[in-house]
Amino acid sequence: MKDLKFERKRSLSRLEAADQLAALADALRKGGEAEVELSPGTLSLRIPDDLRSEIEVEIGDGEIELEIEFKWPTAPPVAAPSRTAAGAEKPTTRTRKRAPAKPKRSTASSNSGTGTKRSVTKKS
Repeated sequence: MKDLKFERKRSLSRLEAADQLAALADALRKGGEAEVELSPGTLSLRIPDDLRSEIEVEIGDGEIELEIEFKWPTAPPVAAPSRTAAGAEKPTTRTRKRAPAKPKRSTASSNSGTGTKRSVTKKS
């Protein structure tokens, strides 16, 4: 069962499509609690440092379909408790520093992601 599904289909100009992708890219770059402007509203997401991705292109019936999919768990990772010298558990507080953006991988890499699809498709 899905907790939430958002899907919107509409026609866009090339520039409107680019603006939506740029807003998503900014949210991914920011990470943490990010907001994506999707007119007529805003989508708030928790975006972790590590994601799985899938890019799919289908050509047929006189159309090209491009799907870009990102997946990550809905719950934030839980830090394991650290142990003191006596062996008792001690709660820890972790802070993560943002790493610079990773270089893009070659398009020749294989698809290693598996799992249930969750995608937002835009079609005219």
